[in-house]
This record gives sequence, structure tokens and C-alpha cells, in this order.
Amino acid sequence: MWEKDININDIKEIRTRTTVYFGVGAIKKIDDIAKVLKDKGIDKVIVMSGRNAYKATGAWDYVEKALKDNGIGYVNYDQVTPNPTTDHVNAAAKMAREFGAKAVIAIGGGSPTDAGKSVAILLEYPDKTAENIYDFEFAPDKAVPIVSINLTHGTGTETNRFAVVTNLAKNFKPAIAYDCIYPMYAIDDPQLMTKLSPKQTRYVSIDAVNHVVEAATSAVASPYSISLAKEVIELVAKYLPKALENPDDLEARYFLAYAAMMGGVSFDNGLLHYTHALEHPLSAVKPELSHGLGLAILLPAVIKTIYKGRPHVLADILAPIAPGLKGEASEAEKAAKEVQSWLASVGVPEKLTDEGFTEADVDKLVDLVYTTPSLGGLIDIGPSGNGRDVVEAIYRDSIKPL
Repeated sequence: MWEKDININDIKEIRTRTTVYFGVGAIKKIDDIAKVLKDKGIDKVIVMSGRNAYKATGAWDYVEKALKDNGIGYVNYDQVTPNPTTDHVNAAAKMAREFGAKAVIAIGGGSPTDAGKSVAILLEYPDKTAENIYDFEFAPDKAVPIVSINLTHGTGTETNRFAVVTNLAKNFKPAIAYDCIYPMYAIDDPQLMTKLSPKQTRYVSIDAVNHVVEAATSAVASPYSISLAKEVIELVAKYLPKALENPDDLEARYFLAYAAMMGGVSFDNGLLHYTHALEHPLSAVKPELSHGLGLAILLPAVIKTIYKGRPHVLADILAPIAPGLKGEASEAEKAAKEVQSWLASVGVPEKLTDEGFTEADVDKLVDLVYTTPSLGGLIDIGPSGNGRDVVEAIYRDSIKPL
């Protein structure tokens, strides 16, 4: 059905670049990766991580051994938090420069990889800062090699050219996209993901769903991004409940990781629009808000807004979580409520009021959408236009259940 919404005369750019080692036990490939780095003359790296997960999952044991066995020195910046900041990036870049690091290895979810991508740029531009990058004061065309060891099944950043970092001083959470920050290698090993908490499991999986809903319905969506979206939502609908029931279910983790990886490729091609553009101000204002939870809160209202513009695509890709849609524009509210019900069924019923936002916050949030660098570009490719009224309606519809 989705084929009806495709203009076959519209030329699409289809991308996929990173070499991903995927599957249970893939972490063992870090030794091969270390050999490649050493062969390229890389004898010092910076390892980007959070405080605990890189060790608690067992990933660090493999990475440290591989680095030592191959004569590669390292420093570890282990202060990356969810929603990483420009302060993190600047501090890590300073550490990396002083050590003489020639590559970046990120271990964690999207935050260490996004921060690591930013550090990789700064190692090639020692006179620049993270603020220069995320205020778009220059466009980098080079970065040192990046290796992403992924510990979550959500962001897809291990397979694409995007990174997101928050400037707390301005409440800005922009996104960058440069060819130079595709990771050279990535590792997706489901056994490293079994220690995700139930909340993390929900939120990262919902992040993957949002990636593909947007990538399949943007103005630059392609048959590739739409086909990936169908598969991603089907896999998340099937395997998220299994992972919640049994966190050690490696089959469930495998297919959720695969869905997230495909989601990363999907939005590398189809890009993102309203849900991410509107979530970034939420977690910029409240950095403690999980990105995936913010997306979940906004998703039903976004579906309601965009359905009439992409009814065939949405009816197709949402079938596993909103069955029975016929691809008719009049189904917009039904589709939104079905998605809202699915979110509640997997334990995410929250709305903006549950996270402390009220109607009084809407104007400030809308302003941030239009003043944060890069977010305007996402709004511009949304299927319902880039008007302030569209953005405001999504926020207001997200205050309470539809």
C-alpha cells in the first residue's frame, strides 16, 4: 500500500556505510578491529563511556585486553551522561589531545557514541570547541576514526552520520550530520544488552520506532527508509514484550538490536522530523528526561498530525501496533489512539503533565524548536508543513491523553 505515496521521479540518496559486527559474541571482534587500528598507525585512543555500563556489561574486559594485546595505549573519559553536553565533549577532547589519541572508541548507548563522534571532530580541529560544532560555526569534513560498541537497542547512531549534544547554557539540543563521523566499525552484541533496566528497554526500543515513523514519512523518505520502517516496527512489536518478560532472552535482544540498527540506517536516509525536533527542547530543558520517554509522549500527537499526509505509509508500517487501518485520511485520530494504547501496553502511558510540563511551557518549547540550530531543518521536511501552529498543536495534544 505504501507504494502509492512514492513519487518514482523523485531521486533519493540511499546510504549505508559502517561495517557492523552483529550477533551474540560480536564483542570478540574488537581484537580484529584493534589490529586494523594498529595497522593504520593508531597507537593511542580515547575510550568514551558512562560511569558503569561499560564495565558492568563485560564489554570493557574485551576492549581493554584487545588494546593491550595490540600495543594500543588508552585514556578513558567515563563521565558521559544521558543527553551528553558540550562540557563533556570539551573535557574529553582536552584529555584526548593531551594524551595524543588518534582514534575514538565509544562504549555505551547513543550518548557515548554521539559525544565520541564530537570528540573525533575536535581531534582534527584543535582550535575548535564543541560549541563551535553545535552552533554550526563551521562544517567539518574530517574526524579521526570512530569505533562504536553499542550497549542499547535504540539510537542507531552506530550506523549513521548523526550526533546530538546539548548546550546547557542555551537550552539547545541540536543535531549534526556529517559524512566524516560515520563510525568505521560498530559492534552490536545482544549479550551486552541484557542488563538494560525495564525502563531503558522500553525507552530505547520506542526510540527506534520513532526513528522509522519519521524516516518513512518525511519529505525525503525513500522506498528504502519505508521498507526498513515496516520491519523495524514489526520486530519491536513482537520482541519488546519478550525482552520485558525475560531480560536475558537473547533472541529478543538480538531482534530488538537489529531493529534499532535498521532504524539508524532508515533515518540516515529518510531523516527525521517532528517527534525528534519537538523532543530535543524537552530534554534540553529537563536533561533528566529520557530521550525515548520524551519521544513516546509526543508520538501519538505526531501520528494524529501527519496521518492525513501519509495515510498509506502509516497504515502499512503501523499495522503491528495499530491494526486495521485502511490508509484513509479520516483515520488520523484512530491511528493516534491506537499507538497511544500500544505505548501504554508496553508500560509507557506518560504524557507531558507526568513529567512536569504544563500548558504554560508550550510557548517556550515552541520557541526553542525554531531557535535551536538544526531543528528548523527537521520541521521543514515534516509532512504537515513547518508552521508554528503545527508544532504548537503537537505539544498541546501531548499534555494529556488524546
